Amino acid sequence: MTKLQIYDTQGKKSKEIATSIFDSEIREDIVQKIAETEKEKQPYAPYLWAGMETSAHGNVKHNRHVWKSDRGKGVARYPKKRMSDKGERFVWVAAVIPGVRKGRRAHPPKVIRTDIKINQKEKIRGLLSALAMVSSEEMIKRKYSSLENSKINLKLPVVFDSKITSVKAKEFFKALEQILGQELFSIAIQKKEIRAGLGKKRNRRYKSNAGMLLVIGNTEERKISGIDVVKTKELRVIDLALNGPRLTAFTEQAIKDLELKINPNKSKN
Repeated sequence: MTKLQIYDTQGKKSKEIATSIFDSEIREDIVQKIAETEKEKQPYAPYLWAGMETSAHGNVKHNRHVWKSDRGKGVARYPKKRMSDKGERFVWVAAVIPGVRKGRRAHPPKVIRTDIKINQKEKIRGLLSALAMVSSEEMIKRKYSSLENSKINLKLPVVFDSKITSVKAKEFFKALEQILGQELFSIAIQKKEIRAGLGKKRNRRYKSNAGMLLVIGNTEERKISGIDVVKTKELRVIDLALNGPRLTAFTEQAIKDLELKINPNKSKN
């Protein structure tokens, strides 16, 4: 059982709690596997119906002896759309096929689903490993190069009293800076800056750091700019450990909800 220090809204130590959710063996391979499946990937392929949707009246029929068809008119038999249907001779425009203006692509990249199914026990094992990673001082230093030669003077992870969800942003950041110290606090706050070089002209003008993650209880609410906030029921492995453990803080209620999430059979008492 790991003893965690609870910090109040003033950034001072108030009490201790014991939990075992940060004591698991670290399996980076499982964490990496699950994080990869949780990524929101943009498939490299065009829109499925690109070039096949028209704003015209409709497609020209190809049946013989049917009014508004193109048979017997001396026109090519490729697909067409009808732009106008006034009179006997209609305004037709070639459509859909690859060789015409605004038609679909001939051989576009196909979307191939590569979803990896993760069973429930492996998901729990991955979550426990990710929680162990965010509580490891050594792995946090490995993630943030600016901390490589620094000493972290507090026990990770940081756990707040649940009252922190109701204080003003100014008070929250003041308490956070007092707990983390200047070096960790500079990492915790998200910063946005203009990218150097030609990348700024290529649709990626800005770059930003991830900042700290605050995990709150399922019944708690907190919105604050500068850090990411996620509820326990929505917490994923990728939130905690994408390419290494992220600097993460928890509320006291979040710790209790995590214990129930990992072990649903455990009594709330």
